[in-house]
Amino acid sequence: MDKRSLTVARVCRREFVVARFVLLLPLRAFVAGCANGSIFGDKEAEVVHDVPADRLYNEGVYLLNEKHDPKEAAKKFEEVDRQSPYSDWARKALLMSAYAYYDVRQYEEAITAAKRYIALHPSSPDAAYAMYLIGASHYDQIPDVSRDQGRTEKAIAALDEVTRKFPNSEYAAAARKKMELARDQLAAKEMDVGRFNQNQKNFIGAINRFKVVVTQYQTTRHVEEALYRLTECYVALGILPEAQTAAAVLGHNFPDSDWYKDAYNLVRSGGVEPQENKGSWMSKAFKKFGVG
Repeated sequence: MDKRSLTVARVCRREFVVARFVLLLPLRAFVAGCANGSIFGDKEAEVVHDVPADRLYNEGVYLLNEKHDPKEAAKKFEEVDRQSPYSDWARKALLMSAYAYYDVRQYEEAITAAKRYIALHPSSPDAAYAMYLIGASHYDQIPDVSRDQGRTEKAIAALDEVTRKFPNSEYAAAARKKMELARDQLAAKEMDVGRFNQNQKNFIGAINRFKVVVTQYQTTRHVEEALYRLTECYVALGILPEAQTAAAVLGHNFPDSDWYKDAYNLVRSGGVEPQENKGSWMSKAFKKFGVG
């Protein structure tokens, strides 16, 4: 994924998480009681001990929903868990703290709270959301393609778990979309390294990288260029049958692609035509995915 595409994805990536979450307790009566001033005192004040769990929880919801102060809200939710760890309020507060940390981009804290929620309440209807928060937290930290993509792989693994364990949940569709974009990022990384190797005339190393894109990420937008680069590398190595196959597979699946036009002209310059070898790994890769 190039920088522009990654930026576009990140502009809208938080909308689902932030817009979807439904607060777990009505606030109307509580907020009305606060109309003439905050009942919490200065937000920097120490949390008062032995405050009823429901009051602490409501204070956290108010800070999050009305004051837009997720950091202070998270403190209230954590205090609920500390004072009444086995209560139903603690269960709700734990998930709310995960959301509050995510909202303020404290991703590691969000992941920790969400994982704890799943461990303590695996059968809860909200476990799907907690799991989605884990994946979204990793996803929001996906780095530029020039850097290590370990975080991208973690995002895909966590989001895939959402689709496997909760395939019919409302979070599964959003998880699949994020996975698609994350996979595009991994393909972009392979292309980046492959092009570097090709420029260094390390054609075998380049072919291995482009092969990963064709075999593992062929539903991404990078596969067309990968097939063209394979054509270039095979021509450079004098392996014309494979160059012909790469160009033919590219033309068969993407006939209107500019990459195919360049690949066609390249093999023609070597005195041959694009011709697919059905036994080639490239042909088999596309047949495996029902493409071509």
